[in-house]
Amino acid sequence: MKIIRNNARRARNLGAVLYSEVPALTPEVLHAQAHESVRALLLEGQSANTNRSYAGALRYWAAWFSLRYRRPIALPVAVPVVLQFMVDHVQRDAADHSRIHDLPPAIDAALARGGFKGSLGAPRLATVLHRLSVLSKVHALRELPNPVRDIQVQELARRVRRSHARRGEVSRSKQALTKDPLEAMLTTCTDGLIGIRDRALLLFTWASGGRRRSEVTAAQVKDLMLINPELYLYRLIHSKTEQSGAQLNVDKPLAGVAAEAMRAWLEASGVKEGAIFRRIRGSRVGEPLKPQAVRHIVKRRAELAGLKGDFAAHSLRSGFITEAGRQNVPLAEAMALSGHRSVQTALRYFQTGAVQQTRAANLLRGSHSVAS
Repeated sequence: MKIIRNNARRARNLGAVLYSEVPALTPEVLHAQAHESVRALLLEGQSANTNRSYAGALRYWAAWFSLRYRRPIALPVAVPVVLQFMVDHVQRDAADHSRIHDLPPAIDAALARGGFKGSLGAPRLATVLHRLSVLSKVHALRELPNPVRDIQVQELARRVRRSHARRGEVSRSKQALTKDPLEAMLTTCTDGLIGIRDRALLLFTWASGGRRRSEVTAAQVKDLMLINPELYLYRLIHSKTEQSGAQLNVDKPLAGVAAEAMRAWLEASGVKEGAIFRRIRGSRVGEPLKPQAVRHIVKRRAELAGLKGDFAAHSLRSGFITEAGRQNVPLAEAMALSGHRSVQTALRYFQTGAVQQTRAANLLRGSHSVAS
């Protein structure tokens, strides 16, 4: 207590000089400028993809509200508004076994025409739940009564999830790119500098643990260390699940063919600093790739390889974990490379691969079929 009193006295003496220039703050109330500063720091510490996702959800809320209630949206939003939003956007079974929802067709068309939604009709349940989550977070950050946390809303959301699961309408992940289809895609990378880049990008993404597309395009030459001709270490400081830079397992290996492909790209492109993966303009290496370019590269190479399925950038990430399960790599070892924080998420892919190797699935191996 004596230390506190002494320091408080020193602070008062020091502050006496500033009282005429700097207004005093009220401890119980956050200053208006601090509100803006907190908001800026929150946005700065959030990924660009998340910011875009949140902004899109809030734009939709504002557009839907203004059309439905003929007035601008204001916080806090009332519980009946959230319930109306849910019945407007979540499909349910009608008496004739068709699927219906309550959004008036005229408003649906207006939202699509205004670019607030991609197509007419009810969105996926995941989209509805995401928009509810964003509204909830906005209320929580502003310390307002949260309508999404209301017991009526929570119970309706719980039952909606259950009914969709019963109908088999669950979230579907993009098809996993395991070793064999990945190798088929790599055989298409023969078109000069673009092919060299795409081969390096696909192998970097997959072999370093299934990197996210934002991590791929953010990859910097300075974080790439050549250990020997067949091994690079890539230092991943920042990722979607670890944005504080405090994670311990940051070095991701690029070994064998992945290391060879990276070395070939760096030599052919002449890239010595900045972003590793760049656009190719004719025969010239251009600016860094955008995250959506990774998706286009995966889809294009899958088409060139004649692969059947719905592939995207995430297919490389899920494919890495699935292949690890298939090859009996311990889950913890695979997660250390992939950076998954959720065992449940990683296990879903891991078990898909591992189940093909389980002895329990082959108990009848060697048995002879018996004609009835």
